[in-house]
Amino acid sequence: MQNEVFDSIIIGAGHAGIEAALACSRMGLKTLLLTLNLDSIGMMPCNPAIGGTGKGHLVREIDAMGGEMGLAADDTLIQMRMLNTSKGPAVHSLRAQMDKRRYHERMKRTLERQENLTLMQGEVTEILTENGRVSGVRTDEGFTYGCRAVVLCGGVYLKSRILIGEWSRSCGPSGLLRSEGLSDALKNLGIPLQRFKTGTPARVRKSSLDLDEMEIQLGDEPTPAFSFLNGELHLKQDPCYLTYTNQKTHDIILKNLDRSPMYAGRIHATGTRYCPSIEDKIVRFPDHDRHQIFIEPEGRTTEEMYVQGMSTSLPADVQVDMLHTMPGLTHCEIMRLGYAIEYDCLMPNVLDLRLMVKSIPGLFSAGQVNGSSGYEEAAAQGFYAGVNAALYLRGEEPFLLDRSDAYIGVLVDDLATKGTPEPYRMMTSRCEYRLLLRQDNADLRLTERARRLGLVSDARWARLCEKREGIKKTLERLGTHVPPTDALRVYLESIGESVPANGAKLFDLLKRPNVRYTDLARLFDCLEPVDREIEEQVEVTAHYDGYIEKQSEQVRRFRAMESMPLPEGLDYMTLDGLRIEARQKLNALRPENIGQASRISGVSPADIGVLLVFLKRGFPHA
Repeated sequence: MQNEVFDSIIIGAGHAGIEAALACSRMGLKTLLLTLNLDSIGMMPCNPAIGGTGKGHLVREIDAMGGEMGLAADDTLIQMRMLNTSKGPAVHSLRAQMDKRRYHERMKRTLERQENLTLMQGEVTEILTENGRVSGVRTDEGFTYGCRAVVLCGGVYLKSRILIGEWSRSCGPSGLLRSEGLSDALKNLGIPLQRFKTGTPARVRKSSLDLDEMEIQLGDEPTPAFSFLNGELHLKQDPCYLTYTNQKTHDIILKNLDRSPMYAGRIHATGTRYCPSIEDKIVRFPDHDRHQIFIEPEGRTTEEMYVQGMSTSLPADVQVDMLHTMPGLTHCEIMRLGYAIEYDCLMPNVLDLRLMVKSIPGLFSAGQVNGSSGYEEAAAQGFYAGVNAALYLRGEEPFLLDRSDAYIGVLVDDLATKGTPEPYRMMTSRCEYRLLLRQDNADLRLTERARRLGLVSDARWARLCEKREGIKKTLERLGTHVPPTDALRVYLESIGESVPANGAKLFDLLKRPNVRYTDLARLFDCLEPVDREIEEQVEVTAHYDGYIEKQSEQVRRFRAMESMPLPEGLDYMTLDGLRIEARQKLNALRPENIGQASRISGVSPADIGVLLVFLKRGFPHA
């Protein structure tokens, strides 16, 4: 059966598929979004939380460019906290506990109301090509849909299998249907796959918990927002709770370690390093007397509480016994067991920097099917792939973010250039230029670029222009030289700062780590009260002035390397002076420029030196 023809088709409606579908349709493409189950749109099968260290940066960047995740999170969160506030602004990250049912409903409603977008339940089993290019998809029900671009957002559903102790079942997360045919379809297209594993903890019934025995964890007041459109939020927040494992917990786990599928050899997939199971924590950190466990609500209309930090695939009886050893959980009732899930995913270095499969024009891929982990990483890739699919169909230049532009640029470059041998998680430590790429300035970095794509509303644009103008005027006022008044001397001495004998520029005073803009505005009439957003920007600019300039110089050197393109069809095996490993890796991965080549494992600085010589002299005919 030949059905309607679309410009683009998105496979999967998780966090990647949502952003890809919205980006394509908002850029004017007639788009079809196909999902295994309409009731699992935007589902959070693991922790119902958005943001966290590094991940919060991705959400802010998605929002700055007109994506949906930040807005939906603000609409449906039940607690918000700013993490790492005791450290510098480069690593400050927002994290929200979500009402997962309301989040699903919010995202489904957005998709249903989006112009140019058709939403449909169905399982894609084949990606069709014609003359090596994408031409459509075929579903399990026998329908065929034509298109010129596909964005694969299959999540963890490709031939997925859930394991609890000795029990296993071929299905997706939370017992949903899995994708049966896509793995073979991708293999038939010559795309190599790997098998990864992740997991989730038990859910317990709130009314069965002894909450007084645990430490209460409250949200931030005033409540910050993910979206730059929202400023501060005003809502009732629900508390989370903190408890700890103990030696009895550890003893039960160690005694039953041979019953864990991972340690019994029944799982052959690679697990995530940065989100280990509780049994893995106990084995890897035997010197730890206890581990933090957070008890977090899954929503306002359910009793289910998420036991963060206790991801496990141990048998049911062991899960019950180990939970009952911890303060506050002695009488807990398990509503859902924890489980491990293994699944097929792409080797992401088959992708170029647009997230398009190099060998198949028109086939893009985003999210956990690319080997990443996390809702935020998925949404960021989905937005990026959706935008580039639209530009590909328009015949326009791709939208590329590099490592000095955004955390999204780091994410895409890490996956496409380096690949990943384990589920990839975004962290601030992966970002070389994190002082410049803070979450608070994502709009200043990215909104104008997205405006050119037609993804930024007039209201968002006006807000950015107002913020920019406010920062500019405030910095100009801070250039005023002020005398050492008595009031200034009293203030500086009260915070342990010396008094400049001949006065100083206000900006130089603000450079001092203990000086705050609001205090200077109180002392000097030339400064005006400003919004918290503007105050934050000028304080960071002043406090980290020297470091920002140093990192900006590093970015200039980085961009010089990125601006040195390598010939597309070059056979690196013909280049004398390159080591064999470098020739093989360069031929396989086809880097687009010298900078990307330098980040490939197995390509040494000496090999880069050889490439630079060839760039100067000229390469052999490609």
